[in-house]
Amino acid sequence: MSQSNRKVIISCAITGATHTPSMSEYLPLTPADIERQSIEAAEAGAAILHLHARDPLDGRPTPDPKVFSQFVPAIAQATDAIINITTGGSTRMTLAQRLAYPMIAKPELCSLNMGSMNFSIHPIARKISTWSHDWEKDHIEGMEDVVFKNTFKDIKNIMLELGEHGTRFEFECYDVGHLYNLAYFVEQGLVKPPLFIQSCFGILGGLGADPENLMIMRTTADRLFGRHNYEFSILGAGRHQLPFVTMGTIMGGNVRVGLEDSIYLAKGVKAKTNAEQVRKIRHILEELSYEIATPDEARQMLGLKGKHNVHL
Repeated sequence: MSQSNRKVIISCAITGATHTPSMSEYLPLTPADIERQSIEAAEAGAAILHLHARDPLDGRPTPDPKVFSQFVPAIAQATDAIINITTGGSTRMTLAQRLAYPMIAKPELCSLNMGSMNFSIHPIARKISTWSHDWEKDHIEGMEDVVFKNTFKDIKNIMLELGEHGTRFEFECYDVGHLYNLAYFVEQGLVKPPLFIQSCFGILGGLGADPENLMIMRTTADRLFGRHNYEFSILGAGRHQLPFVTMGTIMGGNVRVGLEDSIYLAKGVKAKTNAEQVRKIRHILEELSYEIATPDEARQMLGLKGKHNVHL
């Protein structure tokens, strides 16, 4: 598709595993909250819903399939959006825990982190004086001494175990080296185009949200894969979210927003729902004369197996 008439895919990452309840009263934590905000985000224009689960009692990240099953099937029934289940989980989960629900759901799309890294927001702990739950402070401060493990063997196992069921991947790349890791797996024949590359900026431990880094990621992906063999998407963490993804769109990319990546709608203004962020980026892009991809158009762009081949 030429750049002049291409359509932009909006992904929405609903809750994640990084932010905690004390950081925003609007962060969806219970299955009912996640279901409601996901449906609203889809209605606002998100073609892809990226989903994590939370313990409904205290909001901590959980890999428990019983919790996922309380909201994922309902979202799939209520929307036509592409369901994208995390395989990243959280930095403290084992690979078996991270794969527990994806292996049951076998969705159209799963996230896949393309390398081990330091992944942290521990400096934020200094800004919070009151915590809603006992687990939060240790969880955030402890990120200073945790490595997010994604070895070549881990990545290969995810590709093999989910790939045989037709699941494709949102390849989360936090550094240039992660693109080269992906190129290695393409060379090995474990994944094939069209690739969906989610370039991630602004996380401590990964690339900073600088325009030069966005250009490096884009040109490196072009060189490694060829521009017609992948869809490029941009994630900007925290305050970088909206300006950075807008810049990325102008460079030919798709966008990801959501409370997993930023709890704000504007400077000093917390987003009350994920749909608010979706509506805002949609408005910005449409003002710039971009068209927003429907879920079925996104399925075609990403070569997905289709909603009818998923049994949730």
